[in-house]
Amino acid sequence: MKKRWLLNLILLAVVASLVTFLYVRPKTEVKQSVEHEVSAYKLSEFNMINVEFPAKAAVVYEKINGYWQITSPYKTRADQASVQRILAIVAARSSERIAADDIEKFGLNAPALRLKLYRDKENFEEFLFGTHSPLTDQQYVLHRNTVYLIDNIYAESASTQLIEMVDKSPLKPTEKVVGFDFGRLEQWEAARLNVDLIDGKWNVSIKEAAPDQNELNEWLDFSWLQNRAKSVELYTPDRKTVYPSLKVKMADGSKVHFDKIQEAPDLLLARPDEGIIYTFPSDAGFVMLNPPVHLPGK
Repeated sequence: MKKRWLLNLILLAVVASLVTFLYVRPKTEVKQSVEHEVSAYKLSEFNMINVEFPAKAAVVYEKINGYWQITSPYKTRADQASVQRILAIVAARSSERIAADDIEKFGLNAPALRLKLYRDKENFEEFLFGTHSPLTDQQYVLHRNTVYLIDNIYAESASTQLIEMVDKSPLKPTEKVVGFDFGRLEQWEAARLNVDLIDGKWNVSIKEAAPDQNELNEWLDFSWLQNRAKSVELYTPDRKTVYPSLKVKMADGSKVHFDKIQEAPDLLLARPDEGIIYTFPSDAGFVMLNPPVHLPGK
């Protein structure tokens, strides 16, 4: 009995000693990684972007009437989210901040990419992209005489193939649709179909039609306003070729013309005024060209 009590006291003393040691021992400081801001700019500060490459033409984006446009090497609407991803460099953070004493060491004497963000034509910020770190695959970037190591997604966003930077919506965000003229499409040529939004109500040019207002509203929204092409390509109209076509009517009285290049296996709609062909899957394309007007027998 005494031996058991003695053993318990010894164990208690060992536990107490261990607790005391853990409590009073010197604390090891845990190093926390420090992140450095590459800049303190705001995305809204800039209205022009110039992306320069060593061996191909520069790409220029300009904000016009509040929306980003590609202005060089050709002019067309830009995908707004894709341009914002280029501008996101201003919010980048880096675990490294190095004085730019030897830029050749980081491949910045001959940069793989030169990005200029303009507030106006005389006032811009420049970012040079160099080599990648073999340890992290992050990329060295020079800005205002300081070298940073950042995620390579920023260079990838700026280097995206230009045709992928084109807005895939067939209509501009500023265009307010009030009607469609489908009378030059084969399936509607005899009926000369027009659908028009008048005083908030859809009117169909075919007397026998029984349109449902909610269905037509949803059709406009999902098939034209929110619908995005799966791909785009440049288009130069051939004056000698006449395609089936349609016109989209706008609130300001203007009309946007679309050529139907083909309907299957994908729908190819070309917009001559912007020089772009939009490719839609055949099922989505069929709905675009056939509004739910509910004709008898169909």
